[in-house]
Amino acid sequence: VQLQASGGGLVQAGGSLRISCVASGVAISQYATGWIRQPPGKEREFVAAISFSGDTNYGVSVEGRFTISRDDAKNTVYLEMNSLKPEDTAVYYCAADLNYSTSRRTDNYRYWGQGTQVTVSS
Repeated sequence: VQLQASGGGLVQAGGSLRISCVASGVAISQYATGWIRQPPGKEREFVAAISFSGDTNYGVSVEGRFTISRDDAKNTVYLEMNSLKPEDTAVYYCAADLNYSTSRRTDNYRYWGQGTQVTVSS
């Protein structure tokens, strides 16, 4: 499984951004896919996950602002981020695993893509 994240950038507080994760080698719909972020100088933090059946769950700090979705035809998982805050600044990683039940754990994921930097200015 290879994952390629893209779409990060610089955005002002209150703005929106959508980042993408394209999978190759397998159908991403067969996996639980998550977004995990790492703010500068901090530990990795769970952001959101989507199961193979489309169930979703979110980290407390992003609930109601971020939306994870999947386009099976494009083999891509998205993270739509709205009402962005400076504390959302981080490197965002997409990751995949067969296990969705523990998807909130950052050590749950077997496959990782490279990160994409999201910077929110105040």
